[in-house]
Amino acid sequence: MKILLVTDQYFSANNGMTISSRRFAKVLRQHGHEVRIVSTDTKEGIPPSQDAYLMKKQYIPIFDKLITSQGMTFAKPNDSLLKEAIQWADVVHFLSPFALTHHGIRIAQQLHKPYTAAFHVQPENITSSVHLGNAKVINKGIYWWFRHYIYKECTHIHCPSKFIAGELERSGYKGKLHVISNGIDPDFTYRKLPKSKFYEGKFVILMIGRLSIEKRQDVLIRAAALSRHADQIQLVLAGNGPRKNALLQLAKPLLANPIHIQFFSKPQLMDMIAMSDLYVHAADMEIEAMSCMEAFASGLVPVIANSPKSATPQFALDDRSLFRAGDSADLAKKIDYWIDHEDERRKMEFQYSELGKRYALDGCVRQAEEMFDQAIRENERA
Repeated sequence: MKILLVTDQYFSANNGMTISSRRFAKVLRQHGHEVRIVSTDTKEGIPPSQDAYLMKKQYIPIFDKLITSQGMTFAKPNDSLLKEAIQWADVVHFLSPFALTHHGIRIAQQLHKPYTAAFHVQPENITSSVHLGNAKVINKGIYWWFRHYIYKECTHIHCPSKFIAGELERSGYKGKLHVISNGIDPDFTYRKLPKSKFYEGKFVILMIGRLSIEKRQDVLIRAAALSRHADQIQLVLAGNGPRKNALLQLAKPLLANPIHIQFFSKPQLMDMIAMSDLYVHAADMEIEAMSCMEAFASGLVPVIANSPKSATPQFALDDRSLFRAGDSADLAKKIDYWIDHEDERRKMEFQYSELGKRYALDGCVRQAEEMFDQAIRENERA
């Protein structure tokens, strides 16, 4: 198949959706498909090629700085270039619910090209950036807007989790919902390394993700301070984002050991996971949480916020890996349990690593290929 992926951001790998999109394209090519990309231009030095149709960045007055701080970029649609790209494809897969996709869907319809769309942007992730993550009316309004602007035109919608498929059903989305995980990169498998000198003698707790309000790194910081083993705990936050300075200021007077905050490259992240003792995922809102999946696939027991607006609790094998969302005291109890029961933690590491195999990237991509095949067949019949 000739598969065109359309997304506002692809070449700057600084958020989960972008990283997942690049892995998806890589495996599609390994499966023998031709893949081209429509996205914004890049500043990372990746040269344009025949595989990429590059749009200019769309600057948003007033909010552009906030959008950039969240690791996002919007594309300014170029309809003539979009038409050229879509004309080439056998099927088009849209990955982000913004103007680029809106224009692309209209052009695909005009050219009678089959297309599908993914739901990767949770409304609560948007509203949390302006401290309105729990504003139900506003979040419902964004679900309605996405449906009206993008998804009412889509007969096939990729949902990374049952959780988000349920949210779309409740919001009146009528397309066929394909629940397909974004998939775990095969490089993330059970692996342990001796701790570097900085971490020697410490119990290392890792959390991976954008440093933003809804990810709730603050809950973890307070939990570490409340732990009976506070003097032993070393927190590592892997990621970038607008909350970095605020988290450093919060942690300084609370933690016995200075918090370590850093954006890691993939090899560095794999080594950091291999040196860690426990993984915490404190986010209140999450469509799937690839970072948590990669961590437990690599042999870290996770402790996950049991939030009704997050898909991540589905990965907990029992209640020892769940804590009340936003409750640092409850999280501290779970952390203390896993520190006190090292033998049990070692046993569960293998069980979580086995769980990761259910979400192997290759198998997930094959499920997406079946979705593409359905869209193509239906288009031919139409």
